[in-house]
Amino acid sequence: MQVSVESGAGLERRMTVDLPAEQFEAEVANRLQQVARSARLPGFRPGKVPLKILRQRFGAQIHQEVFGDLMQSSFSEAVEQQQLRPAGPPRVVPSIDHVGRRYGYTATFEVLPSITLGTLEGRAIRRPVVEVADADVEAMLERLRQQRKSWEKVERAAQPGDRVIASFTGTMDGEPVQGGSAQDRPIEIGAELLIPGFEDGLVGASAGESRTLNLVFPEDYHAKHLAGKPVVFEVAVSAVEGPVVPELDAALARSYGVEDGDVERFRQDVRANMERELRQRVQARIKTQVMDALLAANPIEVPGVLVREEVGVLKARTNRSAGQSNMQLPDVLFEESARRRVALGLIIAEVVRQNGIAVDPQRVRAAVEDMAATYESPKEVVDYYYASKDNLATIETMVLEDQVVDWVLGHARVEDEPLSFQQLTEGDAGR
Repeated sequence: MQVSVESGAGLERRMTVDLPAEQFEAEVANRLQQVARSARLPGFRPGKVPLKILRQRFGAQIHQEVFGDLMQSSFSEAVEQQQLRPAGPPRVVPSIDHVGRRYGYTATFEVLPSITLGTLEGRAIRRPVVEVADADVEAMLERLRQQRKSWEKVERAAQPGDRVIASFTGTMDGEPVQGGSAQDRPIEIGAELLIPGFEDGLVGASAGESRTLNLVFPEDYHAKHLAGKPVVFEVAVSAVEGPVVPELDAALARSYGVEDGDVERFRQDVRANMERELRQRVQARIKTQVMDALLAANPIEVPGVLVREEVGVLKARTNRSAGQSNMQLPDVLFEESARRRVALGLIIAEVVRQNGIAVDPQRVRAAVEDMAATYESPKEVVDYYYASKDNLATIETMVLEDQVVDWVLGHARVEDEPLSFQQLTEGDAGR
C-alpha cells in the first residue's frame, strides 16, 4: 500500500492511497469462489456455474464490496502510518482502473490540531468568598412569601404593588397595533412586564376609570418595526386589587413541601438550598474564568467538521427546551458558542492527557448525591445514575472538568474576592 499526504487549507489533509493490485484481485477471486459454491442460476447445477458467467453476473457487485472493505481497513492503517488524527469521516473519491490494474482512492478530511499547552502563570482567577448570612435567609423567606401572595379587590386608587384588571387598545398613527390590545388583563404595577410607562401610568387609577397613555416602544423592542415608535394606549380599568401576602407560618411551610409545617425546619431547608446554590454559583463563576484562561493561553484552530456537529447539538437542545422539534434556526446563531465548546473540549482533553488526570469516583458520587438531594426521592435518583455507565457519563464528564479546574487553580494566580450573597446572585443575573 502506497500512501501520500498533501496539506490543504487549515487542518484539511488530502491523502492518496494506492492499494496493492494483487491483494484486491485475490480477494475478488476468493469471493467469487465463495459465490460459486452456492450460486443458483437457470441451466446450471448448484456449484457448477462457470466463473466467467459468475463474473458477468456478480463481478461488479463483488468489486464494489471488496473495494469498500479494503478502503475502510486501509484508511485506518494509512492514518496511523502517517500519524494523522482525523477529526471526522473522510470524503472519498475512488480511483479505479481495472485495465491498468490500479486500485486506489483519495480521502479528504480535517485533522485534530496539535496542542502545546501554554503557561497559565501570571493569569489571575478571582475566587468569590461568600457566606449565606441570616439576613440573606430572611430576604429569601420574604420572596417566598411574595410568591404565594393572592389578590383581593380594594375600594381605592391603585398603588405600586397593586394589581389592576384592565382592557386596553394600542394605536399608532390612528391604526391599531397588532398584539397591542387585551381584555380584562391583570396588570401588576411594578412588575415591569409591559413597556416603560404603562404600569406607572396606572398609579392612582380607580375601578371604572379610563386613561390615555402616550408612550414610546423601547429601542430594543423585540418587534423591530415598533422599536422606538410612539404609541397611544386607551386603557379602561375595571377593578383594583391589593396583594395579600401570607404569614411565615405552618401553612406556608407546608405549601413549600414541609409536610409537618415546622417553620424552623422550613427555614433550615431554605438555608440549605441557598448554600447549595451558592456553591454552584461560585463554582460556575470560577469555571468560566478558568475556561477563559485556557482559551487565552491556548489559541488553536478547530476543525470545521466538529464545529458543525456542535452547532447541530446546540440547535437540537434549543428546540427541545422550546418544546419544538423542527424550528429552522440559522447556524450563525450557534457558531460562536459551538467553536468555543469545541476548542475547550480539545484543550481540556490535552490537559487531562498530559497530566494523567482520571475521574475521581468519590467526587462523582458526591456530585450525584448533591444533585439528588433536590428531589423528593434522592435514593431513586442516585440509583438511576448508577444503573448504567451511560447514565453516569454526563456526571463523570462534569466532575472531570471540575478536576481540570482544580488543576488550573494550582497553576494560576488565585485572588479571593469577598462578596455578599446578593452581590453574587445579582452579578450572575447580569451576565
